[in-house]
Amino acid sequence: MSFFDFIADLPYYHDHTAPIQRMNKRHDALIAPFASEISGSRVLDLASHDGRWSYAFAGAGAASVVGIEGRQEMVDMFDDFPDEALKSKVELRVGDIYDELGAAITNGETYDVVAVFGILYHLMDHFRLFLLIRKLKPKLIIVDSEFMRRPASMMMLVSELTSNVLNAIPQYEGQERAIKAIPSFKAMWRMAEALDYSCDWVDWDARAKDDRRGVSDYYRETDMRRGTCVLRPIPR
Repeated sequence: MSFFDFIADLPYYHDHTAPIQRMNKRHDALIAPFASEISGSRVLDLASHDGRWSYAFAGAGAASVVGIEGRQEMVDMFDDFPDEALKSKVELRVGDIYDELGAAITNGETYDVVAVFGILYHLMDHFRLFLLIRKLKPKLIIVDSEFMRRPASMMMLVSELTSNVLNAIPQYEGQERAIKAIPSFKAMWRMAEALDYSCDWVDWDARAKDDRRGVSDYYRETDMRRGTCVLRPIPR
């Protein structure tokens, strides 16, 4: 039995296609390899959606998890998650990601692990995001995002509908299309370098070719591919 098997029973996922195998395979890459660092840690989960990854960090032994999500209706879905003991470790906050990070810094909060899952390519101010994260003094940052497969350190500007809960939240009242920037793999490395972080990439190619159903976006041969990297402070 795999961790995310339970989501088949959640109302939100009934209309989604094959979410279980995708979530479990991502769990294998985003959570399982870092179990020893997650255990007993304080975790911050950015753009936490319905709390599924916050819940997974709790399931991996985190002492506490704070999730930040921009949409109240997504946070409300966390009530349907089954394990009360795991849910008790999770606090979900609703608000703008930059505002909430600023408030956490002002309040003197620190975190051992920060998860940046599925949000980086819905933003414009990537470096500002990581500067704020840096002030929370994490030992490990896990980033899972779409990246441009271009040799240069670049970002591609795209707009997307804010009405889709999987997209960016409105950047001003009434905005129907938000602007975002998708970084290249090399741009991610450059940002990490400027922050005095190491940047190591998860080897998605290690997954057998006949076991990639549900995660094909990590293997695209087009201009954009999903990828996962881990950032750690470089000792000085």
